Amino acid sequence: MATYIIFTREEPIRDADAMKAYQETNARGGRTEGMEPLVVYGDIEGLEGDAPDGAVVLKFPDHAAAMEWYNRPIYQEAIQHRMKAAHYRVFMVEGV
Repeated sequence: MATYIIFTREEPIRDADAMKAYQETNARGGRTEGMEPLVVYGDIEGLEGDAPDGAVVLKFPDHAAAMEWYNRPIYQEAIQHRMKAAHYRVFMVEGV
């Protein structure tokens, strides 16, 4: 069953250098087989409640593939930079 990892940036970037380090570190990990970026910081229109400052939606073939990507050592290194750059929520949801 398709699984999605969703990132919502809850505030504007507060540390541009940390965001650049996050992007560079994450890019070193290369593409993951089966991962499909569906949304990468497109225009957001809030319909109910406060809209996040930014959003990313990644599609994976299944839960195991999503967790394998998330738990890669290179991504775990990148997370430290992202956490310094801005406040994010990150969660996973299974599709239908």
